[in-house]
Amino acid sequence: MAVEDQHHPLTDFIEYPPQEMATRSAENFAHLKRRHSIRSFSDRPVAKEVIENCIRAAGTAPSGANHQPWHFVAINSAEVKGQIREAAEELERSFYEGRAGQEWLDALKPLGTGANKPYLEKAPWLIAVFSQKKGGLSNDGEQTNYYVHESVGIATGFLIQALHNAGLGTLTHTPKPMSFLSKICGRDNSIDRPYMLIVTGYPAEDATIPEHAMCKKSLEEIATFLED
Repeated sequence: MAVEDQHHPLTDFIEYPPQEMATRSAENFAHLKRRHSIRSFSDRPVAKEVIENCIRAAGTAPSGANHQPWHFVAINSAEVKGQIREAAEELERSFYEGRAGQEWLDALKPLGTGANKPYLEKAPWLIAVFSQKKGGLSNDGEQTNYYVHESVGIATGFLIQALHNAGLGTLTHTPKPMSFLSKICGRDNSIDRPYMLIVTGYPAEDATIPEHAMCKKSLEEIATFLED
């Protein structure tokens, strides 16, 4: 039997009593309600070990054919962060000066965003997430990867949750186009495509949350239950 055809008993699944399940799900919801996108970060250092463990957690995400079509570049270098800020702000200026269109700018207005991105240098870590169309489990650069966008999206969600669980603030940053990230991070753009930039660290003491960002849709608005 080929290695890829082998199966092993499930031994690490933990089943909880119904009441504990309800309690744990409620506690997890309360925990994640405290996760907010912030734009004011402290420059307090964060241990590399913490970032490593969070990336390991992201790497456990499910993926198409288990090809794990992602790569994470964790950036602590002040020089590299400065390069990213410079390139990102250049794109953001054209975005806010008209490229986005008025409807998009109106949608962003309640969040108070703008072209200036000081947090790209201030936060101790940036994590550039890349997606890979080819490579397979062996990273041979040849095998086709499947459900790449969905797989990398799930892994990115795992990463954000892991960073929050570790006690860090986060911000998702998606400048368009993001090809400059490939060059700065030394990635081959024909293999790795920039997917998202995660800013993470401790919130600044004066960090705020826009009122608009506190408005979350109700369960009834985001879910439908079909029951017997």
